[in-house]
Amino acid sequence: MERNRSDVDLTMSASPRAPSGAAVMRPSVTDALTRAFFEEWAETGLGALSLERVAKRAGVGKAALYRRWSSKQDMAIELIKAVGLNLTPIPDSGLLLEDLRLILLSLRRTLRHPLIRRILPDLHAEMARTSELSVEIRNTLQYERRERGKVIVDRAIARGELPTSADRDLANDALASILYWRIIVTGGRVNRAEIDKIARFIAAGLGRQ
Repeated sequence: MERNRSDVDLTMSASPRAPSGAAVMRPSVTDALTRAFFEEWAETGLGALSLERVAKRAGVGKAALYRRWSSKQDMAIELIKAVGLNLTPIPDSGLLLEDLRLILLSLRRTLRHPLIRRILPDLHAEMARTSELSVEIRNTLQYERRERGKVIVDRAIARGELPTSADRDLANDALASILYWRIIVTGGRVNRAEIDKIARFIAAGLGRQ
Protein backbone atom coordinates (compact mmCIF):
# COMPACT_ATOMS: atom_id res chain seq x y z
CA MET A 1 0.00 0.00 0.00
CA GLU A 2 1.27 3.44 -0.88
CA ARG A 3 2.18 5.61 2.09
CA ASN A 4 0.54 8.99 2.53
CA ARG A 5 3.71 11.03 2.80
CA SER A 6 3.76 14.68 3.87
CA ASP A 7 7.50 15.40 3.88
CA VAL A 8 7.19 18.91 2.47
CA ASP A 9 9.54 21.43 4.09
CA LEU A 10 7.75 24.73 4.55
CA THR A 11 10.94 26.51 5.56
CA MET A 12 13.45 25.39 2.97
CA SER A 13 12.85 28.33 0.64
CA ALA A 14 11.88 31.07 3.03
CA SER A 15 14.50 33.83 3.01
CA PRO A 16 13.27 37.14 4.36
CA ARG A 17 14.92 40.44 3.46
CA ALA A 18 18.44 41.13 4.66
CA PRO A 19 18.77 42.83 8.06
CA SER A 20 19.43 46.55 8.25
CA GLY A 21 22.00 48.22 10.44
CA ALA A 22 23.65 46.05 13.04
CA ALA A 23 20.82 43.53 13.31
CA VAL A 24 21.88 39.94 12.67
CA MET A 25 19.10 37.46 11.91
CA ARG A 26 19.89 33.81 12.48
CA PRO A 27 18.45 31.43 9.87
CA SER A 28 17.42 28.98 12.61
CA VAL A 29 15.21 31.65 14.20
CA THR A 30 13.73 32.57 10.82
CA ASP A 31 12.93 28.89 10.16
CA ALA A 32 11.33 28.51 13.60
CA LEU A 33 9.18 31.59 13.02
CA THR A 34 8.21 30.37 9.55
CA ARG A 35 7.10 26.97 10.86
CA ALA A 36 5.23 28.60 13.74
CA PHE A 37 3.47 31.00 11.38
CA PHE A 38 2.14 28.24 9.15
CA GLU A 39 1.16 26.10 12.16
CA GLU A 40 -0.77 29.00 13.69
CA TRP A 41 -2.39 29.78 10.35
CA ALA A 42 -3.56 26.19 9.97
CA GLU A 43 -5.06 26.24 13.47
CA THR A 44 -6.72 29.67 13.55
CA GLY A 45 -6.99 30.98 10.01
CA LEU A 46 -5.12 34.05 8.83
CA GLY A 47 -7.77 36.48 10.05
CA ALA A 48 -7.45 35.38 13.69
CA LEU A 49 -3.70 34.73 13.59
CA SER A 50 -1.66 36.57 16.23
CA LEU A 51 2.01 37.39 15.65
CA GLU A 52 2.54 37.31 19.40
CA ARG A 53 1.39 33.68 19.44
CA VAL A 54 3.63 32.94 16.46
CA ALA A 55 6.66 34.27 18.34
CA LYS A 56 5.71 32.33 21.46
CA ARG A 57 5.25 29.10 19.49
CA ALA A 58 8.65 29.64 17.87
CA GLY A 59 10.24 30.17 21.28
CA VAL A 60 11.54 33.66 20.51
CA GLY A 61 10.72 37.20 21.54
CA LYS A 62 8.38 39.46 19.58
CA ALA A 63 11.31 41.70 18.66
CA ALA A 64 12.90 38.87 16.68
CA LEU A 65 9.75 38.55 14.62
CA TYR A 66 9.27 42.28 14.03
CA ARG A 67 12.87 42.65 12.89
CA ARG A 68 11.94 40.38 10.00
CA TRP A 69 8.34 41.33 9.24
CA SER A 70 6.48 44.51 10.10
CA SER A 71 2.96 43.07 10.03
CA LYS A 72 0.93 39.90 9.69
CA GLN A 73 0.10 40.62 6.07
CA ASP A 74 3.72 41.42 5.25
CA MET A 75 4.78 38.12 6.80
CA ALA A 76 2.07 36.17 5.00
CA ILE A 77 2.87 37.62 1.59
CA GLU A 78 6.62 37.15 1.90
CA LEU A 79 6.48 33.58 3.20
CA ILE A 80 3.83 32.45 0.73
CA LYS A 81 5.86 33.78 -2.18
CA ALA A 82 9.19 32.45 -0.89
CA VAL A 83 7.92 28.96 -0.09
CA GLY A 84 5.31 28.65 -2.83
CA LEU A 85 7.65 29.14 -5.76
CA ASN A 86 9.81 26.17 -4.82
CA LEU A 87 7.40 23.59 -3.41
CA THR A 88 6.80 22.07 -6.85
CA PRO A 89 9.90 22.44 -9.05
CA ILE A 90 9.57 22.18 -12.82
CA PRO A 91 11.26 18.99 -14.15
CA ASP A 92 13.04 18.50 -17.46
CA SER A 93 12.96 14.77 -18.23
CA GLY A 94 13.03 15.15 -22.00
CA LEU A 95 9.51 13.72 -22.40
CA LEU A 96 6.20 15.55 -22.01
CA LEU A 97 4.38 12.67 -20.36
CA GLU A 98 7.13 12.16 -17.79
CA ASP A 99 7.33 15.90 -17.06
CA LEU A 100 3.58 15.97 -16.45
CA ARG A 101 3.78 12.91 -14.22
CA LEU A 102 6.63 14.39 -12.14
CA ILE A 103 4.80 17.69 -11.68
CA LEU A 104 1.65 15.87 -10.61
CA LEU A 105 3.58 13.77 -8.10
CA SER A 106 5.18 16.91 -6.68
CA LEU A 107 1.82 18.68 -6.47
CA ARG A 108 0.28 15.66 -4.79
CA ARG A 109 3.02 15.61 -2.16
CA THR A 110 2.46 19.32 -1.50
CA LEU A 111 -1.33 19.13 -1.33
CA ARG A 112 -1.23 16.15 1.05
CA HIS A 113 0.78 18.10 3.62
CA PRO A 114 -1.53 18.49 6.67
CA LEU A 115 -0.81 22.22 7.07
CA ILE A 116 -1.16 23.04 3.40
CA ARG A 117 -4.49 21.21 3.18
CA ARG A 118 -5.86 23.56 5.84
CA ILE A 119 -4.09 26.76 4.76
CA LEU A 120 -4.93 26.80 1.04
CA PRO A 121 -8.73 27.15 1.33
CA ASP A 122 -8.26 29.88 3.94
CA LEU A 123 -5.72 31.67 1.73
CA HIS A 124 -8.16 31.77 -1.16
CA ALA A 125 -10.89 33.10 1.13
CA GLU A 126 -8.55 35.80 2.44
CA MET A 127 -7.56 36.78 -1.10
CA ALA A 128 -11.23 37.38 -1.89
CA ARG A 129 -11.52 39.65 1.16
CA THR A 130 -8.16 41.45 1.02
CA SER A 131 -7.25 43.21 -2.21
CA GLU A 132 -3.60 43.81 -1.31
CA LEU A 133 -3.04 40.14 -0.52
CA SER A 134 -4.82 39.13 -3.72
CA VAL A 135 -2.78 41.50 -5.89
CA GLU A 136 0.53 40.43 -4.36
CA ILE A 137 -0.16 36.71 -4.73
CA ARG A 138 -1.68 36.87 -8.20
CA ASN A 139 0.85 39.29 -9.67
CA THR A 140 3.92 37.55 -8.30
CA LEU A 141 3.53 33.99 -7.05
CA GLN A 142 0.76 32.83 -9.36
CA TYR A 143 2.16 34.65 -12.38
CA GLU A 144 5.65 33.24 -11.86
CA ARG A 145 4.39 29.72 -11.27
CA ARG A 146 2.29 29.83 -14.44
CA GLU A 147 5.22 31.14 -16.46
CA ARG A 148 7.33 28.25 -15.21
CA GLY A 149 4.59 25.79 -16.05
CA LYS A 150 4.41 27.04 -19.64
CA VAL A 151 8.01 25.94 -20.14
CA ILE A 152 6.86 22.30 -20.09
CA VAL A 153 4.60 22.92 -23.07
CA ASP A 154 7.21 25.01 -24.91
CA ARG A 155 9.77 22.20 -24.58
CA ALA A 156 7.27 19.64 -25.84
CA ILE A 157 6.48 21.84 -28.86
CA ALA A 158 10.20 22.23 -29.60
CA ARG A 159 10.61 18.43 -29.46
CA GLY A 160 7.65 17.92 -31.80
CA GLU A 161 5.51 16.22 -29.15
CA LEU A 162 2.83 18.92 -29.28
CA PRO A 163 1.45 21.19 -32.01
CA THR A 164 2.39 24.86 -31.88
CA SER A 165 -1.27 25.59 -31.05
CA ALA A 166 -1.04 23.76 -27.69
CA ASP A 167 -2.68 25.87 -24.97
CA ARG A 168 -0.14 26.67 -22.24
CA ASP A 169 -2.71 28.18 -19.90
CA LEU A 170 -4.95 25.14 -20.23
CA ALA A 171 -2.01 22.91 -19.30
CA ASN A 172 -1.41 24.93 -16.13
CA ASP A 173 -5.10 24.89 -15.22
CA ALA A 174 -5.42 21.16 -15.75
CA LEU A 175 -2.33 20.27 -13.74
CA ALA A 176 -3.41 22.33 -10.74
CA SER A 177 -7.17 21.99 -10.76
CA ILE A 178 -7.60 18.22 -11.04
CA LEU A 179 -5.45 17.44 -8.01
CA TYR A 180 -6.72 20.44 -6.03
CA TRP A 181 -10.31 19.29 -6.52
CA ARG A 182 -9.54 15.66 -5.68
CA ILE A 183 -7.39 16.30 -2.59
CA ILE A 184 -8.45 19.66 -1.11
CA VAL A 185 -12.10 20.00 -2.11
CA THR A 186 -13.31 16.41 -1.90
CA GLY A 187 -10.70 15.13 0.56
CA GLY A 188 -9.96 12.18 -1.69
CA ARG A 189 -6.78 10.25 -2.39
CA VAL A 190 -4.84 9.95 -5.64
CA ASN A 191 -2.57 6.95 -6.13
CA ARG A 192 0.27 6.59 -8.63
CA ALA A 193 -1.89 4.78 -11.15
CA GLU A 194 -4.30 7.71 -11.13
CA ILE A 195 -1.39 10.15 -11.44
CA ASP A 196 -0.32 8.32 -14.60
CA LYS A 197 -3.89 8.39 -15.91
CA ILE A 198 -4.20 12.15 -15.30
CA ALA A 199 -0.84 12.79 -17.00
CA ARG A 200 -1.95 10.83 -20.08
CA PHE A 201 -5.29 12.67 -20.08
CA ILE A 202 -3.61 16.10 -20.07
CA ALA A 203 -1.03 15.12 -22.68
CA ALA A 204 -3.72 13.72 -24.99
CA GLY A 205 -5.85 16.83 -24.63
CA LEU A 206 -2.96 19.15 -25.43
CA GLY A 207 -1.99 17.03 -28.40
CA ARG A 208 -5.44 17.30 -30.00
CA GLN A 209 -5.52 21.09 -30.10
